[in-house]
Amino acid sequence: MRLWNRGKTEDLGGAWSLEKPDRKPRVGEIIPKVKTGWAKRFGRFPGVPGYITENISEELIRLEDLVKIYDTGALKVLGLKRINLTIHRGEFVAIMGQSGSGKSTLMNILGCLDRPSMGHYYLDGVDVAAMGPDELSLIRNRKIGFVFQSFNLISRTSALKNVELPMTYARKGKRFREQRARMLLERVGLGKRAEHMPNELSGGQRQRVAIARALANEPPLLLADEPTGNLDTAASVEIMELFSRLHKEGTTVVVVTHEEEIAAFTERIIRFRDGEVVSDQPNVPREPREYKKGSANESGGHGPGGAAAPEGKEEPC
Repeated sequence: MRLWNRGKTEDLGGAWSLEKPDRKPRVGEIIPKVKTGWAKRFGRFPGVPGYITENISEELIRLEDLVKIYDTGALKVLGLKRINLTIHRGEFVAIMGQSGSGKSTLMNILGCLDRPSMGHYYLDGVDVAAMGPDELSLIRNRKIGFVFQSFNLISRTSALKNVELPMTYARKGKRFREQRARMLLERVGLGKRAEHMPNELSGGQRQRVAIARALANEPPLLLADEPTGNLDTAASVEIMELFSRLHKEGTTVVVVTHEEEIAAFTERIIRFRDGEVVSDQPNVPREPREYKKGSANESGGHGPGGAAAPEGKEEPC
């Protein structure tokens, strides 16, 4: 069985198809083969199974009686206790809690980095709780964008190559990768920093590169784990403004934080304590100017993240 790439160049997107194209494959063109197990289950190329390209559910995340138990040998620790939770497509949510509350455990499960011990986790209408490692890897690559506190950029490669990386794993073409990576860097305000190495960027700029990388494969879900933890006040505001803009453009954003000031930017705040949801309330998002005014006297000097550039300007090289 042969497959072809339709290559939607107008939106820098593409999809694998079993439909025969108008032209014949060029001499030397590699046509990937379908692995029997995947083909039997999904009926298409293993890199893009149907549940990734076709499933669109208004309930992007649904947890049903989710339980996580850590077995240390001597005793068992209950990390999450029968969590029932729904996050709809397009929401901007903060998950809050002190250390040991279960918020990080939940984030790992939502990001398909860990599996629940019991219960169901439906991502875009598909139960991923019982999936194998290969399937979860595909889910992480196509459905979820990650933003970490420590940026997790590859130090020896440029901002452009860092943003290209998820698309490399998704088997996108070189020209496509570069075009989309440049477009995403422009989107986060770093178009002129594409060739800069991470050590040539401030903390706020590095986090913007990480956000661009998270958006590379157009995931419906963006997970941010303490994204402002290593940034000063001004850079934190800059990053939260960017998340707010992405949310308004239709991306579902889930932020894990212990800072009330950061959670105030979101439209819904879920609080955890001892592995349970203790409150789940809507929130009126705080205006960035209010945060800046309230934090002006607290920021003092520049933190480890470096100061953000003045509004409307980029930071100097």
